[in-house]
Amino acid sequence: MTLMVFILIAYLLGSIPFAVITSRVFRLPDPRTFGSKNPGATNMLRSGNKAAAVLTLLGDAGKGLLVVVLAKHFAPAWGLDDDAIAIMALAVFLGHIWSVFLYFRGGRGVATALGVAIGLNLWAGLLAVMTWVIVAAIWRISSLSALVAAVLTPVYAWIFLGFETASTLVIFIMSILLVWRHKSNIANLISGKEARIGKSGTP
Repeated sequence: MTLMVFILIAYLLGSIPFAVITSRVFRLPDPRTFGSKNPGATNMLRSGNKAAAVLTLLGDAGKGLLVVVLAKHFAPAWGLDDDAIAIMALAVFLGHIWSVFLYFRGGRGVATALGVAIGLNLWAGLLAVMTWVIVAAIWRISSLSALVAAVLTPVYAWIFLGFETASTLVIFIMSILLVWRHKSNIANLISGKEARIGKSGTP
């Protein structure tokens, strides 16, 4: 029962739609009404307000990191093991992509997944962030950066956490979901229609 309560809390925290909240604070259009219609930092950048995009990025990544940090801190006192922590980590990610506050719709989950990965293992998470940044700097395509990071992060997790750990499994599941959530972007990449960062389109 305790674990179920913590999973629910993690899911609800993940469901907080920072893109929507930030757009209201800055009096911007709802991110679900323009660009890719994705409530995430990349789409918020299309509003022309970089501060709103940065705050969205920090909020989405921060909630993933926060849940894992809190889970690691409080889980032992409640008799919960590393497997329980991994489940809570997955719950916050699922909350973002299927937010109860957005009628079970949400963002693609890149920033939240990065926050979760950093929380589960600092080095694997930082390598994931570096991968995103390097690919973005070279090709200036957000979705391509996300896809490359999604494919490589399970490898980083395997190196630092081992293959048969719940945390590695969670990172692998998140990676599969990230690729699936980017299926329309993959089609655009193949056809050469994917927009670059800061330009209109559907990354």
